[in-house]
Amino acid sequence: MNKQDILATLDSTNLKPDATRADIDKLCRDALRYRFASVCVNPCNVAFCAEILKDSGIAVASVIGFPLGANSPAVKAFEAAEAVEDGAQELDMVINIGALKDGRIDDVEADIRAVVMAGEGAIVKVIIETCLLNENEKVQACLAAVRAGAQFVKTSTGFSKGGATAEDVALMKRTVAGKCKVKAAGGIRTLKDCLAMLEAGADRIGTGSGAAIAAE
Repeated sequence: MNKQDILATLDSTNLKPDATRADIDKLCRDALRYRFASVCVNPCNVAFCAEILKDSGIAVASVIGFPLGANSPAVKAFEAAEAVEDGAQELDMVINIGALKDGRIDDVEADIRAVVMAGEGAIVKVIIETCLLNENEKVQACLAAVRAGAQFVKTSTGFSKGGATAEDVALMKRTVAGKCKVKAAGGIRTLKDCLAMLEAGADRIGTGSGAAIAAE
């Protein structure tokens, strides 16, 4: 991969609770400069980003049920619909982790499907929060995402006790078997980190260090 190929896999992210409009504006300007895949922001910043990035080819992604995944399916669906109305083309949703731990896979799948349907064609990335799951739970979460019609499975929020690992990315890649893509996120701060995830099978990289990685 050349430099631009790598940069084009990055979802440049700022989900900090204290992010100001100046911070979000810089996120978008860096995305325009380096031609990242998207910017990923909290729902309150979607319309602002959509205006800056209009007709640029750089997507705006919003998070849904973030960071705990504990909202009801109806609330997540409403969040998804509003984000799309505000200009989001991609939705990074957190699954109901407690339901997965209970073995209520049908509930997990229904939760994801509600966002897929409400998103009206938006790309849906399903955050399974790998650091909280055992291997079987990771597999079951990925399969539920595939059945529900999501386009990506994603490792982590970056707000729990661990982030992406190459081992988890490889497991997720094997599990989805080409039926959807894999996004690695959480703790990815350097070019070396990016390359490790891409080599493991990631199709997208979520990072809050996009400009620093571009500088490398």
